[in-house]
Amino acid sequence: MYRLRYKFIITLLSGGVLLGCKLAPPVKTPDAIPMPSSFVTTKDTTKSSGEIPWKKFFDDPHLLKLLEEGIANNLDLKVALQRIEQSRAYLKISKGMLLPSIGINAAAGQRKFGEYTMDGIGNFDTNFSTNLPNDKKVPEHLPDYYVGLQSSWEVFAWGKLQNQKKSAALKYLATEKGRHLVVTSLVAEIAKTYYDLIALDNELKIIRENSTLQQTAVDLVSVQKEAGRATELAVKQFTAQLLNTKSLEAQKRQLVVQNENKLNLLLGRFPQPVERGNPILDQPLPLDMRAGVPSELLTRRPDIAQAELSLRAAKLDVDVARAAFLPSFVISSSLGLQSFRSEKLFSTPGAVAYSVFGGITSPLFNRHIIRGNYKQISAEQLSLFYEYQKLVINGYQETVTGLQRIENMRSAATFKQQEVNILREAVATSNDLYLAGLASYLEVIMAQKNVLEAELQLAETRKEQFYSVIDLYRTLGGGW
Repeated sequence: MYRLRYKFIITLLSGGVLLGCKLAPPVKTPDAIPMPSSFVTTKDTTKSSGEIPWKKFFDDPHLLKLLEEGIANNLDLKVALQRIEQSRAYLKISKGMLLPSIGINAAAGQRKFGEYTMDGIGNFDTNFSTNLPNDKKVPEHLPDYYVGLQSSWEVFAWGKLQNQKKSAALKYLATEKGRHLVVTSLVAEIAKTYYDLIALDNELKIIRENSTLQQTAVDLVSVQKEAGRATELAVKQFTAQLLNTKSLEAQKRQLVVQNENKLNLLLGRFPQPVERGNPILDQPLPLDMRAGVPSELLTRRPDIAQAELSLRAAKLDVDVARAAFLPSFVISSSLGLQSFRSEKLFSTPGAVAYSVFGGITSPLFNRHIIRGNYKQISAEQLSLFYEYQKLVINGYQETVTGLQRIENMRSAATFKQQEVNILREAVATSNDLYLAGLASYLEVIMAQKNVLEAELQLAETRKEQFYSVIDLYRTLGGGW
């Protein structure tokens, strides 16, 4: 009868272990979309401009100084550095999990067994033994003192701990790429805000020059009115145009303040004036851009590199989740001194106590929790795969768009400069015709308004040229 019962228990336990050994299937990811061999707008095979350090890419000394200060003090970058520290700490934890856990345990307590219990009766009966000295008799209120080492070690984990370590290392590298991503975005944002400022400087310069010309026109038409050659309406029209231009100047000054404060925030400092160079129309464009080959985006762009490392880490996390279905082999041990008399605690070898226990634990009733965790991590791996593919495609299209944008903005700037030159000539012609009585004052006002708008648009177009170069530099992975 007892033999049959033991066989039943052994069979049940063996079945539970075998059931626990059933692995979940590996996650199948779709095939990656192949990267084109070249960009559709260019067959450039030279090195990418993204490989140029930002200190050599930009040549404005004021901008370089701002970039250095921003990289040193930007608060978002400091947050990214702390995330790297968190990831580094987790990497150390994962390395430590491969080793046995050893700790020092010191404990003291007291207990009393009931009179009608096995321990209570046994202790009471033992105390009457003639072979038992007084210092070994068990007191009714039983103290317990212990000091020693305790250890636990999962000696075989089906590669789970090693994969956790590798995953932590990849996540650490991913946070490094995350810092690079913050740096590239920061460099681009500081540069664009800087060119916003010098574009506004150029616009203010244009507005003030036009204000001077319009003030001269107001003075002239006022003299003509006194001489009977112009009307009060003409004076008011010229004066209204001058006031509109002065109002526009005030608006531009406010934009200067806003952009200076935005730049100060990027630099991690309180509002203060920003030193800058010449207005934007007097600034040379950065280097000619080279896109290189598309495959370079996979290594140069921090966001793509970060996504690729996160995807590799997720695959290892799936392996860890799969290993949770398998039994774990754990050895627990302790070695120390134990006594129910404090004065005997350090008497050796009598107080020496040890234990060694090895066991196999197989998941049985909690497999639905393990299976749910596995499905969650598997879904995360697939989502990271699709996110990685999205970033690759996005990086390619951003590069193509950026290359085309540079060409179109160059053409737009050329045409806009020609327009400004013609309108400047038109202003001079309208003034001559007005003085000769061959043109009305409205034609003069319209000519002055058109040239002001065109000159402001030229400064804006020039700024867009700088924007296109900076954005493409960031798109190619430059700046970190």
